[in-house]
Amino acid sequence: MGLKGFVEGGIASIVAGCSTHPLDLIKVRMQLQGENTHHAQLGTNNKVSRPPRVGPIAVGMRIVQQDGAAALFSGVSATILRQTLYSTTRMGLYDMMKNKWTDPETGNMLLWKKIGAGLIAGGIGACVGNPADVSMVRMQADGRLPAAERRNYKSVVDALSHMAKNEGIGSLWRGSSLTVNRAMLVTASQLASYDQIKETILKKGLMEDGLGTHVGASFAAGFIASVVTNPIDVIKTRVMNMKVEPGKAPPYAGATDCAMKTIKSEGPMALYKGFIPTISRQGPFTIVLFVTLEQVRKLLKDF
Repeated sequence: MGLKGFVEGGIASIVAGCSTHPLDLIKVRMQLQGENTHHAQLGTNNKVSRPPRVGPIAVGMRIVQQDGAAALFSGVSATILRQTLYSTTRMGLYDMMKNKWTDPETGNMLLWKKIGAGLIAGGIGACVGNPADVSMVRMQADGRLPAAERRNYKSVVDALSHMAKNEGIGSLWRGSSLTVNRAMLVTASQLASYDQIKETILKKGLMEDGLGTHVGASFAAGFIASVVTNPIDVIKTRVMNMKVEPGKAPPYAGATDCAMKTIKSEGPMALYKGFIPTISRQGPFTIVLFVTLEQVRKLLKDF
């Protein structure tokens, strides 16, 4: 019975992850925009000159023009591995805790318990999935580098073996504190708000338990998750993608240093870089995730 939640969550997550991968790729590229200005020379008026921001459509068009349409799916093998490890774990654990903590008489679970279950499930899932997450960020970011500097990983397995060999096993968990924090927030905000909003819609009789309810509740959950997690997501992307050269100090000493440098050189709103692609991805991802999950549950209800 406990295993079923993992299978259902895993299938739904892989379908959602693959179908929204190009949006995730654009989001990563946008989050890395302007990063090079951290080390820019100060002008006469002591202000760093900031490059103009490029929108998600322009970023997507540039990727297709430079590297072809298939480039929108670069790093998809890492996405599949990440969803298999991270999302399967978080969805399954959340489901187990939900079954345990739901009041058997009323069939309801208090909101704070849903949030607690989301925080725990997300944190554990992130620890399991971090190596795939680092690989995915690097594979997605590779295309923005000059040809001579590209890492050119052939697949997620190639990325993991290269990192372990050249940067040590520890590099597979680079940025893991951020991944864990982000995953705890995204799981709590996404799964708890979906359940809460769906329950409210059904309780108030606004809609029947069907596709309309699932889409409405999942879109709202996606929006809430995007607002809550975007700043951590920007810092996570930058820390995971940084190049650490032997004998040189890394560009960032850690998450806090990255946040401070980003705010100092690009302003506080830089933490919401890539928000449009984040919501453009998180919205469809959450909708596909929960709609698929509800369908998979129907299919597997007799097992």
